[in-house]
Amino acid sequence: MALVKTANPVLKAGKAGSPIRESAGERVFNVCNYVFFALLGAATLFPFLNVIAKSFSSEAAVVSGIVTFYPIDFQVGTYELVLGNKQFLNSFRITILVTVIGTFASLFMTVLAAYPLSKPGLKFRKPLLLIYVFTMLFNGGIIPTYLVMRQLELVNTIWALFVPGLINVFYMLIVKNFFEGLPEGLEESAKLDGASNLRVLFSIILPLSKPVLATIGLFYAVLLWNSYFNAMIYITSSELKTLQLYLKELIASTQEVLTTAGQIDVNRDLNQAPEAVRAASIVTATVPILLVYPFLQKHFVKGVMVGSVKG
Repeated sequence: MALVKTANPVLKAGKAGSPIRESAGERVFNVCNYVFFALLGAATLFPFLNVIAKSFSSEAAVVSGIVTFYPIDFQVGTYELVLGNKQFLNSFRITILVTVIGTFASLFMTVLAAYPLSKPGLKFRKPLLLIYVFTMLFNGGIIPTYLVMRQLELVNTIWALFVPGLINVFYMLIVKNFFEGLPEGLEESAKLDGASNLRVLFSIILPLSKPVLATIGLFYAVLLWNSYFNAMIYITSSELKTLQLYLKELIASTQEVLTTAGQIDVNRDLNQAPEAVRAASIVTATVPILLVYPFLQKHFVKGVMVGSVKG
């Protein structure tokens, strides 16, 4: 069998349809890649496994520090205590409400800002873009922002938890670039049929933009779910505390939070350590947002493939 000459003398063509063998250097490179990403994945996964293991372990195992990546003396009492805490449940409800309303509001405002800025014929387009980019580099600061929020009477309201960051300029620019990549003929044909700009946007552009909207929507949802700074600055009422602010206070003073107002008495049950209750709270607050990813995975794959194949 004749060998086909290639640019790389190590690679030889085999029989028809047979794959080309990898060189020794490529095999070493692939092995190094697998090892590196396996270690990187383990470095991010093991701490979370440790927290989960602590949440299901007994007090003696947690306090003695022998819990690693699997529970010791398995128990679920910590989750019963966490889910029975009225402050935790109220913070959980507020966070879900803020995440849902804030995500849709941010997506709506982002689309309304990105669509006109994606049109080259828009007057003052470049100055407007420069103004948006300027806000990415500079801001008014915490005190002026707080004074504005107080003047608008938004302090100690649920609006203060998402209105200050309603539009993320970086995400808006991503959506703008996506709109610019859509075929212009779709809009022209719709306008010839008498469609207005809003009709074109909501009936034609947005249905074609599901991948980028799902991706940016998830980014907004994660930001809102993990946000605690706005609640720490603008909220003083315990009824409006978010879940992340509750966890921040819980981590800072576990024993004090667990025994406040007689909600939880750690001494009544020696099988629940404060560290285990804290771990259970973290797991309970993390799992809901993780469950969103599988439902949006297909949109992520589609978003990666957009523009990669043309024809």
